[in-house]
Amino acid sequence: MLADALGRPFRFIVTAGQVGDITQAPALLDGQSGDAVLADKAYDSNALRAIIAGIGATAVIPSNRTRRIVIPHDADAYKQRNRIERCFYRLKHFRRFATRYDRRTANFTGFIHLAAAMIWMQ
Repeated sequence: MLADALGRPFRFIVTAGQVGDITQAPALLDGQSGDAVLADKAYDSNALRAIIAGIGATAVIPSNRTRRIVIPHDADAYKQRNRIERCFYRLKHFRRFATRYDRRTANFTGFIHLAAAMIWMQ
């Protein structure tokens, strides 16, 4: 999921449970602009950092512990990453989202659109 600076859902892609999130990051960032992209250690890859640099943004991603050369990040800006966590928290207020009653991806995606619209209207 991609959230804006206020922690509202902006873009999302539904994947299978065993798929890593970083595989969808380039698709989520396609056509976006901004000053910085904040992500956690799971998104630390040279390819994603190149995509972020390509859109003219700064990558605020802490280095993974397996990285040989540590890439520094802005710790003060990284504190704002909790906004995506708050976005998930707001979405999980909807019981249907939290328990994933919908087994079909199309139905689940449709409900995410509805829940995201309700969050934007608040």
